[in-house]
Amino acid sequence: MDIKRVKKDSAYTGVLPDGCKECAKGAKLVLLVTGKCDSACWYCPLSEEKKRRPVVFANEKKVDNDEEVVEEARAIDATGTGITGGDPLCEKDFTMDADSNYVISQSERTIMYIQMLKSEFGKDHHIHLYTRSTDIDAIRRAYDSGLDEIRFHPPMEQWGSIEETEYPLLLEEIKDEMYMSTGLEIPSIPGKKKETVHLLKALGSSCDFVNINELEFSSTNSKELEKRGYQHKSDISSAVKGSEELALELLNKDFGTSLHYCSLAFKDGVQLTNRLKRRVKNVAKEGDIVTEEGTIIRGMIETEDKKRAKELQSLFAISEDILWFDDHKKRIECSLELLNEIQEGLEERCFGIEVYPTADALEVERWPLDE
Repeated sequence: MDIKRVKKDSAYTGVLPDGCKECAKGAKLVLLVTGKCDSACWYCPLSEEKKRRPVVFANEKKVDNDEEVVEEARAIDATGTGITGGDPLCEKDFTMDADSNYVISQSERTIMYIQMLKSEFGKDHHIHLYTRSTDIDAIRRAYDSGLDEIRFHPPMEQWGSIEETEYPLLLEEIKDEMYMSTGLEIPSIPGKKKETVHLLKALGSSCDFVNINELEFSSTNSKELEKRGYQHKSDISSAVKGSEELALELLNKDFGTSLHYCSLAFKDGVQLTNRLKRRVKNVAKEGDIVTEEGTIIRGMIETEDKKRAKELQSLFAISEDILWFDDHKKRIECSLELLNEIQEGLEERCFGIEVYPTADALEVERWPLDE
């Protein structure tokens, strides 16, 4: 097979799915519509704050309404959305509608998100969805609402006997009825080569693509991975040793479809970095220093006293665009240049900080300014 290499050791054969092309640009909103799922895959890396919880996240922001979803999409100038979970078509997850008038299924709620995003951003806003569901009626409604691409996650326990499940017939029905890009997305699990090959031989020719992700350790799956003897790829990586090797071995085989191996380094070093760069252009404050990686460097004054921010604004005749109180972090943040000028007159401890331009403003590093 003609293997095309891309950044951070990722590779593919054939043609990349449109959803992956947009993700690589950092142009896709990641919309987690629920943390609930009908499966309990031992390798699932979903975080504790999301796993099995009826929560909604737009990128890193936990959202409570549709307006916040749209705001986050605009913050990164999104050209599309990846709808994920849990399982967006989870058959056992129910939620209230937007006005808390009646209970709707998660699949119905997901369809409402598709309709909302298409209405807000237009038909060219590319939407792909991850699911393990075989509910053809729910899939058909999602397609009719504007879904452009669907990626199935068959549970690993089914891979070795996938022909006995509903997936073969389901994929044929979608191919016959819908003009929608259809594929599989699975982790590359060392020691499961036989089952993976069986899955791809059985379903590959019925798919437009197969995405193979590097398996990773997370806070929620590490015990299960370690129990099965898996190890870290290196001291500085959360990827699983042997996962990449198996994925690249699979890319050398012909399963009658395009194959794409996506490394963990690509997700973190390319997809995420590009999304940060798109977002920082819209959220950076006056005086922020923007790095080449899309992070922000600014100053921080260690105090939980919100009134202190007003005092300093008045004392130095500066606006809240330059110095402000962060209600979430419970501290004052400001221009690093300003803080270097005024810190000697302050009783509080002062730091330089580097943060992500995300809704949660994850802190990368801090350093004291008085040393």
